[in-house]
Amino acid sequence: MKLFLLLLLAPIALFAQKEITSSGSAQGAAFVNSLTDAQKSKAVFRFGEMNRYEWHYVPPTMLGRTGLAIKDMENSQKEKVYSLLQAFLSKEGYDRTKNIMDFEYLLKELQPDNPNRIPENYFISIYGTPAIESVWGFKFTGHHITLNFTIVKDKLSFAPVLFGVYPANVQDGPKKGTRLLKEEEDLGFELVNSLDQSQKEKALIQLEAFSDILTTNAMQVGPLKPDGILARDMTTAQKVLLNKLIVTYLLPMPPLIAQNRMKKITAEDIDAIRFAWAGGTQPGKAHYYHVQGKSFLIEFDNTQNNANHIHEVWRDFNGDFGEDLLREHYHNSPHHH
Repeated sequence: MKLFLLLLLAPIALFAQKEITSSGSAQGAAFVNSLTDAQKSKAVFRFGEMNRYEWHYVPPTMLGRTGLAIKDMENSQKEKVYSLLQAFLSKEGYDRTKNIMDFEYLLKELQPDNPNRIPENYFISIYGTPAIESVWGFKFTGHHITLNFTIVKDKLSFAPVLFGVYPANVQDGPKKGTRLLKEEEDLGFELVNSLDQSQKEKALIQLEAFSDILTTNAMQVGPLKPDGILARDMTTAQKVLLNKLIVTYLLPMPPLIAQNRMKKITAEDIDAIRFAWAGGTQPGKAHYYHVQGKSFLIEFDNTQNNANHIHEVWRDFNGDFGEDLLREHYHNSPHHH
């Protein structure tokens, strides 16, 4: 049964994708033009630079990043970075990004002696020249955030995208009760606990959760083992939950981009999607799940720090770093290669 996934994304903004890339390209150019030569040497790379594919989600003090750090910018330059992010994220996605960044201040309070807790230690790298009708991209990465955008003229790729948060549920202080990635966790629990015994035997792939997302920061990923329960073996109500879960991972993207990505999923055999779970099925116990289709992979884990530390990622098997858009572009425009 085909599910009308797009209904969950309403209302969809009625503007062309080209408006997103045009606005974003202008914001990218404004940021680059604000930089000194010394800053440009850190922040701006040719499009073919291989470090475009390098990313991680541990603190940058543990694993260095390329690019220019927010903390090393003038306030006006920081605002230009935030305008660039706003151009390529939904309001929800931008708010999430800023909230995760702000958690570094909370972590600095909670762990004042931890040298990894450095607010604004997030890095931006620009690849190519931001311009309308251009091929360019940018990467924004630091603790618990990786955003990769590839712009091919008027088309946009957003993967891989990773968000994380610690503490996932703030236990005390003025932010007590705050849960930044709660929908992904709550919907996962709701779905796995809606399964009957025979369904759970398919969905639960191991009793102990994996310690982290399985794909970590791999440059390129392929499908995981075809395990878990198939969507076609779910009830209609369970399929609706699975829908909501997939949509939740797309909501940080501009609505039109999310809608286009969902169209691609619905164009496939929607019932071929698999849901797999490892670990405890109640809050407070370490848990992991993944949702896998023919073209995409979602991974979620909450295992570290007594199951109070989340990592979640969206990967496109053929579209990470805009590879599908770039193949099409170079095929049609060989003289640009």
